[in-house]
Amino acid sequence: MNSLIRFPRATAVAAGAAALGLLLTACSSDDDGEGDGATDNAAGGGELLASVETTFGTVDIPRPEDGELTVVALGWSDAEAALALGVTPVAVYDWLGFGEEQKGVGPWASELFGAETPEVIENVNQALNYEQIQSLEPDLILNTRSANDEEQYERLSSIAPTVSPPADTPAYATPWETQTRLVAEALGREEDGERLVTEVEERIAEAAAEHPEFEGVGAVTGSKFGEAYGASLPGDARFDLLAQLGFELHQPVAELPSSEGFYAPVATEQVEVLDAELAVLFPIGYTLDELLDDPLLQSLQVVRDDRAVFLDGEGEISQAFSAASVLSIPLALDGLLPQLASAVATD
Repeated sequence: MNSLIRFPRATAVAAGAAALGLLLTACSSDDDGEGDGATDNAAGGGELLASVETTFGTVDIPRPEDGELTVVALGWSDAEAALALGVTPVAVYDWLGFGEEQKGVGPWASELFGAETPEVIENVNQALNYEQIQSLEPDLILNTRSANDEEQYERLSSIAPTVSPPADTPAYATPWETQTRLVAEALGREEDGERLVTEVEERIAEAAAEHPEFEGVGAVTGSKFGEAYGASLPGDARFDLLAQLGFELHQPVAELPSSEGFYAPVATEQVEVLDAELAVLFPIGYTLDELLDDPLLQSLQVVRDDRAVFLDGEGEISQAFSAASVLSIPLALDGLLPQLASAVATD
């Protein structure tokens, strides 16, 4: 059966070795068939693959009797986290519009599907087709970076055990580290997840050490969409990555009211709040040329002084930056670091 994982087995995963510079090796399961996190389900007498704490309580994930786990990945970048752990989901919610050709994930991750072809669920106003999901007969639904909607959770849970974000996490703001660990725990591969997180954290720490000039520089990550603009707040992985490199949130942005807990809308008359010491700007629904031609952005001192990094919304760096997965972050770093260093040097 395609797109399934079997327990126990040894799995080797080469996660974008050339582009990402990482060798992600998944461990073999224990000889007795007990993977990480496996427990006995005392109430039902069956074996659990994992028991995961989420914002909606404890989720028990039974180990399939046939030894095959069918996974549907619905949360933002959940599929990439699963792929990094050696698991090929049968379906992927295509948050960033990568399309069927890329199998619903970034080009840095799509090759990890191998010959498998997942069902790519198109992002239509963030809606879910529950009948479609149910027809896939999943054993597990990953929704770890999502809207935290309880009604949605209840409906998904009626189909299969559903792993949502942890408690007190704003909508769509699950940190990539937490996401990787949650997915790894749900799959019974906690040690592998911890290894992946450590490798990427070390890469970020190395980048910060290589660029001490980033420390304390006020920065914003912002976008233009529709007739207005937006700025990332802590909790948005795009700004969080800058913070891990040493940048600080530009204070006028910090004072803006948030919309979703990780994002602040910026009206046209407020666009000056983006005028930080450094700005990373990208379009949503616009071309890069249209963003560069925006007169309000061009009026900002940060732009006039060449201290702004403009990203092509359809480009790989911008997509990796937005995907914010354990697989995409190293690629985003490689693309961003030279541009950030150049922008800071002009200050």
